[in-house]
Amino acid sequence: MNINTAGRSSLTRQTIVPFLLEIFETRGPESYLGESVSMAEHMEQSAACAYEDGASDELIIAALLHDIGHFIGDFELDALENGIDNFHEDSGAIILERFYPPEISEPVRLHVAAKRYLCTVDDHYYDKLSAASVNSFNLQGGKMSASEVAEFEANPHHKAAIKLRHYDDDGKVQGRTIYKIDHYQPLLESLLS
Repeated sequence: MNINTAGRSSLTRQTIVPFLLEIFETRGPESYLGESVSMAEHMEQSAACAYEDGASDELIIAALLHDIGHFIGDFELDALENGIDNFHEDSGAIILERFYPPEISEPVRLHVAAKRYLCTVDDHYYDKLSAASVNSFNLQGGKMSASEVAEFEANPHHKAAIKLRHYDDDGKVQGRTIYKIDHYQPLLESLLS
């Protein structure tokens, strides 16, 4: 299966899970924006954080797939490192919403907004961000305006997105014990809408 723009439009309910598994296998080992873990390890660690927190199955899968848009968007993987916002949250959510409920796709869509929101409403949150997250925060719009805060809080999935944001922040520990993507295959299949 080819992981490109043309291939994405032909995805079906039967091919989406193999497509996601292939992304983790072929692209997952790539560097994660200057972090000490690979892209796959970061997403798998984020899912582990959700699991350890007692999150719903949907939020565990949202954590697992939250950065999938880095691989299926129209930008190179290193776009953020090169000063270009790649809108990976939108790319990922657009694919996921075709096959999964909003409890999965919406936290993915909102996880960047959640970072901006937390930096706006929590004076200490920004200081917890990794250097790569600070760089992407600045490219992704920085702090929110009052109207953006109100719009974010009005979204019924904003609290799940905030949780996902924390899992994202905590999923960057070199050598952490995690389940690999294959462990989640039954859940990926059972949650298809």
